[in-house]
Amino acid sequence: MKIADTETFILHVPVPGIADSQRSVERIEFVGLRVRTACGMVGTGWFATVGHGAAVVKCALDTLLADEIIGEDPRNVRDIWSRLYSGKGLWIGRAGAVHVALSAIDIALWDLCAKHAGLPLWRLLGGDDASPFPAYNTNGGWLNFSVERLRDEALRQIDDGFSALKIKVGGPDLDADIARVEAVRAVIGNDILLMADANQNWDLTRAQQAVQRLESFDLGWIEEPLHPDDIDGHARLNEACRMPLALGENVYSSHLFDAFIARGAVDVVQVDACRVGGITPWLDVAEAAAKSGLQICPHAGDIGQIHQHLVRANSNAWMLEVIPFWDEGPFEDQLKLKHGACLAPDRPGASTEFGEEAFTRFRVA
Repeated sequence: MKIADTETFILHVPVPGIADSQRSVERIEFVGLRVRTACGMVGTGWFATVGHGAAVVKCALDTLLADEIIGEDPRNVRDIWSRLYSGKGLWIGRAGAVHVALSAIDIALWDLCAKHAGLPLWRLLGGDDASPFPAYNTNGGWLNFSVERLRDEALRQIDDGFSALKIKVGGPDLDADIARVEAVRAVIGNDILLMADANQNWDLTRAQQAVQRLESFDLGWIEEPLHPDDIDGHARLNEACRMPLALGENVYSSHLFDAFIARGAVDVVQVDACRVGGITPWLDVAEAAAKSGLQICPHAGDIGQIHQHLVRANSNAWMLEVIPFWDEGPFEDQLKLKHGACLAPDRPGASTEFGEEAFTRFRVA
């Protein structure tokens, strides 16, 4: 079980036009690699970005990382991660393009480990419950949606069986943000869990004003109210806020998660395997969260494909974020939803493999 070669790629997969407080998106760029062993087994890993930067990540893979794993046994995934983390890319990025390129490699190796074992990744990691896993839907709450569309999308998601929804806030007008939350809460009632996500677009003063006004809507959490590196600001906000604070999609290291947890600056940990350096550090963050009594709700930077495995292997996982862009997605083992919950994947691997037709059609590099 030795790695014989790697093949990097970029795919451009279109999505319906969506927006949050930071950006507008019309496609997902998947940048990653296929890792082949001498016995012909293939593992796939990638980082998904919203329309920009894939070429930079591919360059990091091609020039700094991919060649370093040739001849390695992928089952030594933790040792490989440590060596790559401390290797050629150390001085130009413990976060950013080099780090998410490392994520892609680590995910591909875990995919290989699970395939070699003949198990879906969640079972390889010790999960034993195949029951449908609770999910919450972000796809009906984009900031470019009118209040009327927000209402319609919320009702449609409830009809699909979802009991938890998230909408975007963080626009230039706080009154408009409050009106969005108020309108959705009014139409869904009090039995549906509702969350709001500001995507880092507030300073501490605006965040304090916002959470004070939002508390009457019984939100499950307020997400990314501040800059993702502002530990002190989140700690101060959390001391004064009755609703939980969620963050993590833009926290790129287990060390920084440790600091947020130690300061009491986060309540719901949204660690993303595609951004934190892969599955290896994701598992470490989940363990640290569990030791502090915090719940995991991973960010859907993987479109739910990888995290559907990881949440089943962690007892402190609460919900899976899903963004069902496509009726028939590009993956060979597409995430499956039924009555607002995620069905257990049963194919060996990490559900990262693309269907060949989709891979060929969407590949640009």
